[in-house]
Parts: sequence; structure tokens; C-alpha cells
Amino acid sequence: MEYDELPRMPTMTEAMIPILFLIVALSLSIIVLEIDPHIPIVLSAAFAALVAVRMGVKWNVIEEGIFSGIRTGLQAIIILMIVGMLIGSWIQSGIVPTMIYYGLQILSPQIFLVAAAIMTAIVALFVGSSWSTAGTIGVALVGIGGGLGISPGLVGGAIISGAYLGDKISPLSDTTNLAPGAAGNTNVFEHIRHMLLVTVPAFVITLVLYAIIGMQFAGQELDVGAIEEITMTLSENFWISPVLMVVPLLVIVMIIFKVPPIPALIGGAVIGGITAMITQGAGLGAVLDTMHYGYFIETGVEHVDELLNAGGLDGMMWTISLILAALSLGGILENCGFLAVILENILKKAKTYGQISLVTHITAIFVNLVAADQYLAIILPARMFSHAYKDIGAHPKNLSRIAESSGTVTSPLIPWNTCGAFMYGVLGINPLVYAPFAFFNWLTPLISIAYGYLGIGFAEWTEEDEKAAAEGAD
Repeated sequence: MEYDELPRMPTMTEAMIPILFLIVALSLSIIVLEIDPHIPIVLSAAFAALVAVRMGVKWNVIEEGIFSGIRTGLQAIIILMIVGMLIGSWIQSGIVPTMIYYGLQILSPQIFLVAAAIMTAIVALFVGSSWSTAGTIGVALVGIGGGLGISPGLVGGAIISGAYLGDKISPLSDTTNLAPGAAGNTNVFEHIRHMLLVTVPAFVITLVLYAIIGMQFAGQELDVGAIEEITMTLSENFWISPVLMVVPLLVIVMIIFKVPPIPALIGGAVIGGITAMITQGAGLGAVLDTMHYGYFIETGVEHVDELLNAGGLDGMMWTISLILAALSLGGILENCGFLAVILENILKKAKTYGQISLVTHITAIFVNLVAADQYLAIILPARMFSHAYKDIGAHPKNLSRIAESSGTVTSPLIPWNTCGAFMYGVLGINPLVYAPFAFFNWLTPLISIAYGYLGIGFAEWTEEDEKAAAEGAD
């Protein structure tokens, strides 16, 4: 962006002061006081605004930064609200209980993590969205994993790993299209082929790790009594049938045929509500109430109640308020020049391809942490470092792969990032709990960084590429 409205750019010290304040505030609140991060982030945004005012920045520039930051997350907020409605209606209609019922009978603890990662990867590949995958099949897998006695962290890690692999290699994914667009002179299929260099080995290692972890369950007897109690309770309170699986399949088909996520998910929520009235005997008022406030049931079996009492538009407000606070802070930091100054100073220390690659990865993760948005974590590094890659003769697809290998993949690991907050909202698992087990999301940037220093996968920007780009511009 242009910074013409600023009286001057901040110094490096001024740019770092709000970042340090954020780090201290979050550390104190989360680690010491054990409270939610909302207020510390709001206070950090206020502190960043004060620093900007001291620089002479006018309030309208700061305010525009807040609004522009929030605008980047409006789609995510709307989708989150709709997913809350969808989860509630799918539980009430028996769709989620049916998935859990049959999943407990088909899957075993030994193969669950591998199966969950593969299933979510396939769904995300076809729908092009890690969010839609987590909000549908992911919710059911959390229930199945809980019923099998697998820790929430492992379950969440497997879901996140699979969903983000599928998202990163899907031509339907918005971020997978954004990365080559932001880097320039690269199409989405060229970008995906280049992404496969890191995503395939990262996912293979991830599956091996899940298989090894699953071996600890081999030979152990399942708590058949507990599983039977869950399945019996589900069948007593819901009409369970494979017919109900038509609804999620219909939503997946809509997204595959490029129906935008918002109308597709609204359609899924509405069809779920209609299904609840037809198959479960729910009244219209009860269906609308569930979409608003979430589903509530008292079965007498505590574990089943924990699985099913979820969803609703109101149930997403904690997450939405966190996203709004984080995006407001990110908008101020970007609009007032704080991020630009920090990134420019970081770039000065990078000379070789390996160093530039490392700096790009770090920058994308840094933007994820402070601006709390995966789109900015792709766009800012791609925009800031494009000339650096061109100067060393690197093809832009190197930059697009690196930006996505770090910017998108690490976003669900950060609780206050839009992605981390979304996953917390739909899965009910804190990112700090599942992050250590989301192996794919750690391995992808680490492998990509190693490639930079080893020269693996480096694509040169040739004269033919230059000529083709010039002809395309004409």
C-alpha cells in the first residue's frame, strides 16, 4: 500500500514497540493469568494507535487501518456464523450423530489418525477449503475420536494436517489461487506442482508419525462398553440412517461445482434444518432456535452430551470477537507503516537464495502472529520480496510456494489468527492443544526452508520466462 497520508514512516524502534507490547501482554495473560487473549489484543491495538498518534498520524488513518483490517476478515466472520448454524442443524437433524455412530463401528484407534488425515485431505482437495472440511467432516471426526478414547490434541492435529494438505493442492482453494497471483507470473497449476515438492514429503512423514502413534493402541482392548453406551444413546435419541449422509454429500457437490462457500454452507444449514423436521420430528421454532443458540440435549450420558451440545450462531461469538480484535490490531500495524519498516529491515540481512527464503518464511509467520490473517501473510511477503527474488534470478513460483508454505499452513496453529480462531470455534479444540500434533503444518515450512539452503526445487527465471511474461502483459 501507499503511505502518502503518513507524516513519516516509523523508525525501527517505534515499529517494534507495539510488537513487544503485544508479546508481553499475550504472555502475561495466557501463561501467567490464564485468561483469554481478547482484552490483551485490544489493549495492544490501543497502544499501537498511541504510538502512531505520537508520530503525528491522524486518527482517520488509524481508523481506516482498523476498518481495512476487519474488511479482510469479513468473509471469514460470515462463514464462521453460518458454520455455527450448520453444525447446530446437522446435530439436530441426526447427521453428525449418524457420522459418529457409524464411525465408531468402522474405525479403530490404531488406524484412526491416519484415516482422519487422509479423509480430510480428500474432502479438502475436492471442496478447496480447509474451513469447510473442518466444519463438516471435522466435527464428526472429533466425536468419533472422543468415542474411541483418543486425546483431542491428536484428533485435532490429524484433522488440521489433512485439511491443509488438501487445501494446498486444490485448484479450488482461494489461498492456493492467491499465492501465485500475489507473486506474479505464475499460474495456479504451476504453483500447485511446485507446492507438491514440499507438501508430499511433509504429508508422507505425517502419516508415518500418525501410524507410529497409532501402534500404541494396537493390541489394546477397546472399551466396548463405553462405545456401546454411546452408540445406543445416539440411536435412542436420533433416527440414525446412512440416508442422512446425503446432506453433507450435497454440500460437497455444491462446492465442487463452484457454488461459493457462503451460499453452499447456508444451503447445508437450511437443508439440515428441514431434515431435522422430517426425520427427527423437530418443530420449526426448535430448528431456528438451534441455529441461533446451538443444540442442547440431556441424554444422561455425559460424554454424549459433551459431543452434541454445540453449534449455533451465538456459539461462534467468542471466536468472532477474537478475530475482530486481532484484525483491528493488524490493520493499525499495516496502515501506519509498522509492518513495512520491520519487513524492510529484515530483508536487508538476506543476500543468498537460502537466506531470502528463510526471511520470507519468517516474515509470513510473523505477519500471521501480529496481523492475524493468512491472506496478509501471503500478500505482504509476496509484495515486499518480489524484487529480491527477481534480483537473484529466481522464478516467482519459488516465492509463491514459500509464501504459502509458511503463510497459510502455520495460520491454524495461532489461537488469535483468523484460522486458529475458526478451528477452535468449529472443532472445540484450542490450537495450543492440537498444534504439537499438526505435524504437516510444522513439517511443510521446515522442509521448504531446508530446500532453500540445499538448492532443492529452485526454479530459475529464464529469458524465455521473461519473454513469455512480456507477451502475456501485452
